[in-house]
Amino acid sequence: MGTAEKPRRITMTPGALRVLEAAARLFYEHGIHAVGVDLIAAEAGVTKKTLYDRFGAKEQIVVEYLADRDERWRAFLAQHLDAAPPVASARVLAVFDASRAWSEENSSKGCSMVNAHAEISDPSHPAYPIIIGQKQWMLALFTGLAEEITPDGAAHLGRTLMLLHEGALVAHGLNIFPDPISHAREQAQTLLATTAAKR
Repeated sequence: MGTAEKPRRITMTPGALRVLEAAARLFYEHGIHAVGVDLIAAEAGVTKKTLYDRFGAKEQIVVEYLADRDERWRAFLAQHLDAAPPVASARVLAVFDASRAWSEENSSKGCSMVNAHAEISDPSHPAYPIIIGQKQWMLALFTGLAEEITPDGAAHLGRTLMLLHEGALVAHGLNIFPDPISHAREQAQTLLATTAAKR
């Protein structure tokens, strides 16, 4: 699997941070395509000229929004992984625990990367590598943990854990049934126990 090329980032000034905060809220609540630069500028309390001076184009605001979201998620997850027992199965479950806590605090409408991919599926878009890159990183994380559990079956187990995790995030965003991430965690725990028993 190839690694997506990292897009260009900008240096954040106070004005740019206000734009990013406003854009992040609007993009997540209403969708990226539905939100124009006029609304972002108005919500941020800056002029359109300031917005374009800082970001150049709306596409760069999207890049910064998704990159910031990804960075914050990785830092949040790292805290949960650091607090988990140093056992691969416990660390796998810590990913689900982190996702549940993050979703309750930050993602009432589901995963921002999944939502963004519904609008940005063109690989030439500068934000596309961030979306795909985060999911590649999550798969690599699960696969790396799976290698400690079943070296010969790590790829298969990693993909299965990824499917449980991502399916739970989508179900959370759709609000089809209560607490899908906890349900996915239970299924992951059963899978891990079954896999361990076969060794």
